[in-house]
Amino acid sequence: MKNWLPFVKSDPTVAVIRLSGMIGTSGRGALNDASLAPVIEKAFSKGKPVAVALEVNSPGGSPVQSSLIGARIRRLAEEKDIPVIAFVEDVAASGGYWLAAAADEIYADTSSVVGSIGVISAGFGLHELLAKNGVERRVYTAGNSKSMLDPFRPEKEEDVARLKELLEDIHENFKDHVNTRRAGKLAEGRDLFTGEIWLARKAIEVGLIDGIGHIKPHLQERFGKKVQMRRYGTKKGLLSRFGAQIVGDALHGVEERAQFARFGL
Repeated sequence: MKNWLPFVKSDPTVAVIRLSGMIGTSGRGALNDASLAPVIEKAFSKGKPVAVALEVNSPGGSPVQSSLIGARIRRLAEEKDIPVIAFVEDVAASGGYWLAAAADEIYADTSSVVGSIGVISAGFGLHELLAKNGVERRVYTAGNSKSMLDPFRPEKEEDVARLKELLEDIHENFKDHVNTRRAGKLAEGRDLFTGEIWLARKAIEVGLIDGIGHIKPHLQERFGKKVQMRRYGTKKGLLSRFGAQIVGDALHGVEERAQFARFGL
């Protein structure tokens, strides 16, 4: 009631945005800019929060979606002049760390996994399997690179070289983001961009995070015991609530589980 009364000081409010899961455009629950845009906009705009907190628990995913989400957070933080604090749960790796680095400060649990600042592309080569089963692959293209890295054809050295060039370019974008967001905090003379991962205490030493901390006690210590946390997240559609897209969700769940498993989680 006192929030509506004039001259009565209300308790400080922190908007909390949960960023949990793989980053990509497919799969219900995947983190992407389209689904998170209204959530992020509301978190920064509703009720004049003293800060925005990010709960990050992601093994990564799409570099483009990571960049779009991170850029939206930074744009609104600067427009509204609101500090952003990230709290890492199990993991903030690869694109997950990209999201955490969008914050002004990053805190984690002592056993949180942080880092993996690199880029990966993985696939399968099935041309020998086709040959053993007497299957002939027929592909016709206009443009020499249209069938680059076709998994049903033998790998070409020039295709691999081109892919590595693309990965290096994305890696440079990632490094630029981290160097900008963690300017003055990163350990000098240490290559932090090899794809290596660290637990929180080591991550503090190399400057990837700012300290050990959990969201509620940290916010209470910073803004007072009466600080209120207002949570924002995506809502499930009506059909999703009744079990629609079960197959797609199951496949997404398997893929997500595999990504978390890479970090022993």
